[in-house]
Amino acid sequence: MAGGVVRAPGGMVLLVENQRRNGRIDWSTPGGVVDEGESFVEALTREVREETGLDVAVWTGPLYRVEVTAPDLGFFLEVEAHLALESIGAINVDDPDGIVLSASFFAVSAVVDRLADAARFVSEPLLEHLEQNVSDGRTFSYQIHGSGEDRLVERIGDLPAP
Repeated sequence: MAGGVVRAPGGMVLLVENQRRNGRIDWSTPGGVVDEGESFVEALTREVREETGLDVAVWTGPLYRVEVTAPDLGFFLEVEAHLALESIGAINVDDPDGIVLSASFFAVSAVVDRLADAARFVSEPLLEHLEQNVSDGRTFSYQIHGSGEDRLVERIGDLPAP
C-alpha cells in the first residue's frame, strides 16, 4: 500500500476522514492499494487525486514504512509513506471506493487530536515524522493479537532503512 504525506505552507498536514465498513470514522493520510500494472508512484498519485482532488507532481521518500502482522486476523499489511514535494489543485473528494468522506489540511496539533482514535500503526509513524522529523525510511513493525474488539496492537520494533 502507498501513503502520501502532503504538507501546505505553514506546516499544515493533509488528512482524510474515512468511514470504515463497521461505520467507524477515523483519519489518516491519503493513500491506498497499488493496482496491478501501476508503479508505486503512479498508485500514490492516483490515490491522492481520488481521495483529495490534489495532483502531486513530485514525491520523495520513502519517509517511513509500516509492517503490520495480524496472525489471528490472517493478514499482513505493508505501507510505504512518501512526501509530496509539489501539489496543485483544490480539495475535491471523489473516492471511487466510497471510504473517504472529506479531506482537509490541519496544524500539527490538530493532527494529533484527529489521530487520537487511529490505530497505532497509523498514528505513531506519522506523528514521529511530524514531531521528530523521522524521514529516514525506517520500518515501524507492529503485531495485532486477537481478532475481536479487544485486540491488542503492539509495536514490536523499528528497523533501519533497507
